[in-house]
Amino acid sequence: MRTDHAIAVGDAADTEWDDGSVELVVTSPPYPMIEMWDDLFVARDSAVDAALSAGDGPAAFELMHDQLDAVWDEVVRLLAPGGIVCVNVGDATRSVDGEFRRYANHARVIEALRARGLTPLPDVLWRKPTNSLTKFMGSGTLPPNAYVTLEHEYVLPFRKGGPRSFPPGDERRYESAFFWEERNEWFSDLWEFTGTDQARKGDGRDRSGAFPFELPRRLVRMFSAYGDTVLDPFAGTGTTTLAAMDAARNSRACELDADLVADFDQRRAGLPERSRERCRRRLDDHRAFVADREAEGNPPGHEAVHYDFPVVTKQERQIRLYAVDAVERLSAPGDGRQYAVEHVPV
Repeated sequence: MRTDHAIAVGDAADTEWDDGSVELVVTSPPYPMIEMWDDLFVARDSAVDAALSAGDGPAAFELMHDQLDAVWDEVVRLLAPGGIVCVNVGDATRSVDGEFRRYANHARVIEALRARGLTPLPDVLWRKPTNSLTKFMGSGTLPPNAYVTLEHEYVLPFRKGGPRSFPPGDERRYESAFFWEERNEWFSDLWEFTGTDQARKGDGRDRSGAFPFELPRRLVRMFSAYGDTVLDPFAGTGTTTLAAMDAARNSRACELDADLVADFDQRRAGLPERSRERCRRRLDDHRAFVADREAEGNPPGHEAVHYDFPVVTKQERQIRLYAVDAVERLSAPGDGRQYAVEHVPV
């Protein structure tokens, strides 16, 4: 199986890709009212700087989201009927002109995508246990002016129109199935994981606020099938592209920072080895799950077609894992990147 991947340097609000050409969007935009992204928003609209300088936090918040709205317009155009958008976003807390307040980015994104005709689906709280238990905001141990520390972000799924339809018994969809025990973990509304096996010191994560690899990897497997195309309009260090490569999906991405795109060649190094190991780990984890069920006297009742183990549901019988075998860099316009990835069954 071959998949194709493109990372463009430029504005995701203005692409040349065809209407309805992507089945899934997985992205994490720059968060309005988080100071590390102030310069990015100000460079694109000086009114943001004026609002912040005047101490008008709510106005700055809206102006920043206006910039994201232009990208959401393009996302909706590119999304195929029945396609899914997954937006990872966190709220902000900030003092502007002496006033401390929360800026609800997740609520503003929901409002924006609903207004563009997308249907909100049940969301996920991604809890990031990275803060010290002794960390606090405000006056510490004295009531009433201490504040809750935000240690979670949101994963907000939306769908364009009704559910996607597939031909009966569609091979690529059934091969893309996930295991019963994975379904029970992934489709919970609370996720807890940190870190990424892709991170390297100086790889640009400090400039992009990149999410961990597990987040897009999980979403790609939950909401797309083999051969689908995954879009990330705020590519950053390219974590969604790596996840799409790993999961045997095609991908497209946009990123304003040409240096981050140039760094992607370093981040993809060793992908075939990591991909094979992840596939082996999934199979080993399932075998351990089967052994536990058998020990409890409740063995799974269906046999997998491509593997030597049983599965719980009939839908899992055709499941087939593909690992990255080779990644070839192709010529690309400007500072962008294009790749062809070969996958082999495991």
